[in-house]
Amino acid sequence: MIGFVAKRLGGLLLTLFVASFAVYGAVYLAPGSPESVLFGSHPPSPEVRAAVRHFLGLDRPFVARYAIWLGNVAHGDLGRSVISQQAVSDRISAPLNVTLALVAYAAVLIVIFGVGLGLLSALKPGPIDATVTGVVSLATAMPAFVTAALLTSFFAVRLGWFPSYGLEAGFGGWLRSLTLPAVSLAVISSGLVARVTRTATRQVIASDHVTTAEARGLSRRRTIRSHVLRNSAGPVLSVTGLQVASLFAGAVVVEQAFGLNGLGGLLISSIEQKDFPVVQAIALLLVTAFVVLNAVADVLVAALDPGARSAVAR
Repeated sequence: MIGFVAKRLGGLLLTLFVASFAVYGAVYLAPGSPESVLFGSHPPSPEVRAAVRHFLGLDRPFVARYAIWLGNVAHGDLGRSVISQQAVSDRISAPLNVTLALVAYAAVLIVIFGVGLGLLSALKPGPIDATVTGVVSLATAMPAFVTAALLTSFFAVRLGWFPSYGLEAGFGGWLRSLTLPAVSLAVISSGLVARVTRTATRQVIASDHVTTAEARGLSRRRTIRSHVLRNSAGPVLSVTGLQVASLFAGAVVVEQAFGLNGLGGLLISSIEQKDFPVVQAIALLLVTAFVVLNAVADVLVAALDPGARSAVAR
C-alpha cells in the first residue's frame, strides 16, 4: 500500500508540474499582452512600455519567467493582480470560499442521492427499480443551466422558498442561497453515480461468493453489508471521486446563473480584463483540485481493493 501511495504521489506531482506549465503558457497565447491592460486605449511611448515590461518581468525569457512564477507559487505567492495591484491570494480568498462551499454542498448531495438511488435500484428490482431508472435517465439528460432555470422558476419564483440570485448573509443564509445551485450542480453527477452504483451492486449480488454466502444461511442484510457493499465500493468510489472533482468546472456556469461571487465569476471577469496573474491562479487551483481529488479517490479504492493496487503496479 505504501508503494502504491508513493507511486500515485509521484504521478500527482508530475501531473501538477505539466499542468502548471500549460496553465502559465496558455495565458500568454491569448491576444494582447499584460501591460496593454494598464495603458488601455492610450498607447505609451516605446520607452514607457519597455519600462513597464521590465517592472513586470516580461522582458525575461519565457522559461525564466515560468521558473520564477513556479517558485513563488511553491512558497504560497500567487503574484499580484495587474488591475488592482492586490495580492492574488487576497483577491481570490472570498470567491474561493463560495466555490468550496458550493462544491462541498453538491458533493454531499451526490453521495446521498447518487449512491442511495443506485443501491435502492439494485436491491429493489421491479417497479422501484424501473422508477429510479427513469428518474436517473431524466437527471443525466438535463444540463446544469436547464436545471438551474427550472429550479429557480419553481422553488424561488413561484414558492419563494429559496433566493433566486445572490448570497445571503450568515450560515443559514448561505445554506438557503446555495441549495438551488448545489442541486443544479449535482443532478447530472448524481445520475451517473446512481447508474454505476446500480450496475456494480448487481454484479456483486450475482457473483458466486454472494450466492454461496446466502446458501450457507447468511441473512440478506448481513450479506449485503459484509459482501455486497464492500465489493462494489471500488467502482462507486472511482466515479464519485471523478464527478466531485469535475464539480469545480461545472461551478463556473452555475455560479453565473445564480449570481454567486465565486471563482467562476472572477475567472470570467479576469479573462475579460486580461488580468493574467488572477487567471493563472484560478486555473491552477481548479486543475489542482481535480487532480488531488482523483488521487484521493484512487487511494481509497486501492485500500478497499488490493486488485487495484496490483493493476497499477503492473
